[in-house]
Amino acid sequence: MYKIFKRLCDIIVSGVCLLILSPLLIPIMIGLKLTGEGYIWYLQERVGYKNKKFNILKFATMLKDSPNMSGGIITTKRDPRITPMGGFLRKSKVNELPQLINIFKGDMSVVGPRPVMQVSFDAYPLEVQKVIYNVQPGLTGIGSIIFRDEEELITAVKNRGEDTWEFYKNVIYPFKGEVEKWYQENQGFITDLKIIFITAWVILFPKSEIVYKAFKGLPTRSF
Repeated sequence: MYKIFKRLCDIIVSGVCLLILSPLLIPIMIGLKLTGEGYIWYLQERVGYKNKKFNILKFATMLKDSPNMSGGIITTKRDPRITPMGGFLRKSKVNELPQLINIFKGDMSVVGPRPVMQVSFDAYPLEVQKVIYNVQPGLTGIGSIIFRDEEELITAVKNRGEDTWEFYKNVIYPFKGEVEKWYQENQGFITDLKIIFITAWVILFPKSEIVYKAFKGLPTRSF
């Protein structure tokens, strides 16, 4: 019943949000068209439910050819490839709002593990790859909350002269896997509501550690 109810809520919430947010989304689309390279949408293949591929939709925040530029698929804070509007859209998470369309279509849910590219998926430990997308990927999730400072974290690693991709493979992805396994073991309507509330809270108060007060037994990040 939880899965059926969650899907019904996803359809209602995403549909209503798209209608309510349209006065915000339209000016952003115009602003993106008039700045940067003039393109609005960022479409990329991601790994989704049961490890099947789908195309995720975002507002464009980086130069179109950024994956082939210095830095590759890893984005750091104040990355020179970020467009004039991109910095604000990324920090506020507004760039993620077009994924409401993915949710309405059924590619994603409001809450779940973030969908990643195949190269990132391959960096997860094998035992994590087998289970992480046994639930629908989400617009937000417990991993998104804990790693809300991911760009700052990677920037610090890069500034120390360390290999950022090795840090992802050896530190970030194994821990993200443990966090998402915790979510699957504790998923439910109340858990999802808490995650939605805390996501909004940490956008306003990024230094808050409320997530560890709200969820008992959640793996604690030590880096």
